[in-house]
Amino acid sequence: MKEFKKLKRYNYLFGETEAVYHGISLKLGLSDSAMRILYAICDQGDSRLLQEICLYSGLSKQTVNSAVRKLEKEGVLYLENAGARAKNVCLTDRGKALAEKTALRIIEMENDIFESWAEEDMEAYLKLTEQFLTDLRKRAERI
Repeated sequence: MKEFKKLKRYNYLFGETEAVYHGISLKLGLSDSAMRILYAICDQGDSRLLQEICLYSGLSKQTVNSAVRKLEKEGVLYLENAGARAKNVCLTDRGKALAEKTALRIIEMENDIFESWAEEDMEAYLKLTEQFLTDLRKRAERI
């Protein structure tokens, strides 16, 4: 079997990055799924389609639905019809305050990091990340 040192490094970095985000979520008093949902909403404003949250958070539909129900019970968000089969997930005032202390802080940290990089480094990072995703999707279709 071939040894894939670069893949091992990538997997290590990916795992460590996820661990940092997990640690931040815990420090801020949220589960990973709640944080990802708030983050996905904050990335766009005060609301987002439920199906978009699944896509952008990387969480399964079942996990998103479960976490949304919990956050809805806590008064953090509410659902609003957005068509025949679509629902918008909207932040309440309480949810906006929570997002301000949690997800928006993470977005601010990430933006600060990206702003500290040279423009060409940022573009190269985004281009390569997008290319990796595109290639992975194409290969996944063949499985």
